[in-house]
Order: sequence, then C-alpha cells, then structure tokens
Amino acid sequence: MIRIGIFGYGNLGRGVECAVAQNDDMELCAVFTRRGPSGVQIRTPGVPVVAADELPAWKDKLDVLILCGGSATDLPEQTPRCASLFNVVDSFDTHAKIPEHFAAVDAAAQASGHTALISCGWDPGLFSLNRVYGEAVLPEGASYTFWGKGVSQGHSDAIRRIAGVKDARQYTIPVESALEAVRAGKAPVLTTREKHTRECFVVAEEGADLARIEQEIKTMPNYFDEYDTTVHFISEEELQRDHAGIPHGGFVLRSGRTGVNRENTHVIEYSLRLDSNPEFTSSVLVACARAVSRLAARGDAGCKTILDIPPALLCRESGEELRKKML
Repeated sequence: MIRIGIFGYGNLGRGVECAVAQNDDMELCAVFTRRGPSGVQIRTPGVPVVAADELPAWKDKLDVLILCGGSATDLPEQTPRCASLFNVVDSFDTHAKIPEHFAAVDAAAQASGHTALISCGWDPGLFSLNRVYGEAVLPEGASYTFWGKGVSQGHSDAIRRIAGVKDARQYTIPVESALEAVRAGKAPVLTTREKHTRECFVVAEEGADLARIEQEIKTMPNYFDEYDTTVHFISEEELQRDHAGIPHGGFVLRSGRTGVNRENTHVIEYSLRLDSNPEFTSSVLVACARAVSRLAARGDAGCKTILDIPPALLCRESGEELRKKML
C-alpha cells in the first residue's frame, strides 16, 4: 500500500481524500492542517488530523505527501520545504513561474534524496501532455489552449488574497469565434486577450474600497492583466446561491499541415468537461502520487513534471495488463 498524507484540507484536499479511497493500492495515513486540528472533520474513519508544524515527526511514516495549498503564496514556500522531508506532489498552476518553482523544488529534493512532482492536474498536467503530443506529431502547425467556461480555483484564490475581499469566484470563458476558427483549421494568430475573457464575482467586506479591489483584480500580473475582465460585486447569499459549484473544462487543439505541398490539414482536439474542478484535479494528483512512489523506490530523486512520467507509472495495472487492455 502507498501511504498518503494530505497537506491542506480545502476543496482540493477533500477531493484527494475521496480519490485515495477509490484506489485500492493506497491508504490515507494523515491530514495536516494549519488550522486547529480539532476543528477539521474528515470523512475517513481512524485517520488523524495533525497540526502542520508536526510534519517533521511523520518523516518516515508516509510514502507521498500531496500538497493542496494555493499557487499564489502557499506552494512556492511549502513544496520546497516539504520536499526536504517527503516525496511530494503539488498542483502549482502559475504557468509563468513554473521554471523558478521547479528549480526551488529540485534543489530541495536533490539535497534530501526525495522525489517531487510539481504542476500536475489538468492544466498544467493533462493539457500539457496533449500540447506536447500535438506538436511532436504535427511539427508544422499551431497549438491552442482554451479554458472554460468554468471556475478557476487558482484565480479565485488569488482574488480572495486581496485586502477587503471576503470571497470570490472567477470564471474563464473562451471566445467562441476564436475557438471555431481553430476547429475549422484556419490556424489564426490569436493574442491572449482574443482567446478568453474573465468574469469575477466578488463578495467584499463591509466598508471595503470597491474601486481599489476592482483595479487590483484587473491589473494583477499573471492572472488578469492580459485579459478583458469584468468584476461584479455581489452578496454572500448570491455567491452561495448562484456560484456554489466548481465546474470547469476546456480544449487543447493542434492544427497542422502535411504532404509534399502541405496540402492536407489536420486538427487534433482534446477536451474536458468537469462537474468539479477540484475533484478532477485531485484525481490527477493521486495518480501522480503513485508514479512518485514508484520513482522514489527506484532512487530517482529530484523534481519532475508530468512530462517526465512514463504513462505506465500512473496506472495500477502491470505493464503486461496495460499492453493487453490499453495498447
């Protein structure tokens, strides 16, 4: 059995707990929280909830620690620190900062002899794989990624970190005309702003400066500054009534040409439609935890991404079973 720990018990952590229960080669051993452990109720009987500052005491009791914090401020600090103690998996999703996050985690994992896998989920993660496959197969062409319509956990979390914000949901919405042009094989050149819009629903604290909050959202680097963004201020009741779910999804497309005169056009499309963004992301994290456990058993230390993982390592089945069933 692969012994799993969860660090952080929000939407993502709860999803990991459910996903672990669906995999018969894994067991949940502990949930770590920065909140008071007595105030955290989990679903799995007999599993302890432990204060985060007790992590070092669990150093030899877990095979993989799955980190469920936010990308804005939690994971850049938590993942390198935890990689010095455990084999770890995270879902860091600030694309522009992945190289520096990788470097920090790799240094910690190499020094401690642990295996770390960062930035796994569906994007970055499964979508990353499909971008790589598309470009490898169709070297002359263009790649496109469209997200949504759906709630972005990372962007919603980034809004909630703004002073004066009590709660928020952010929807990423594809520009339909751009998506259809790509599907038609037209290979348009699209700016970031031409591919998506962002819509934010914000519950502000009483007396907060709404103009300042809106300005901070619309100018936030790596999140909103390159998009046409609409901000709606609503009540807490409206947020819970109309935006309680966390759906998401999207599309990865590769349009390319082959032939002596490049006369044949091909379009590869991979899509996801998710009722629950965190539960699906959690399921990817748990599959990646299996791969990390196997790599660690081989002594393959350092930081990895999903691009470095052979698909067979993600699966419960043996190589023989996979060749018979999947190939």
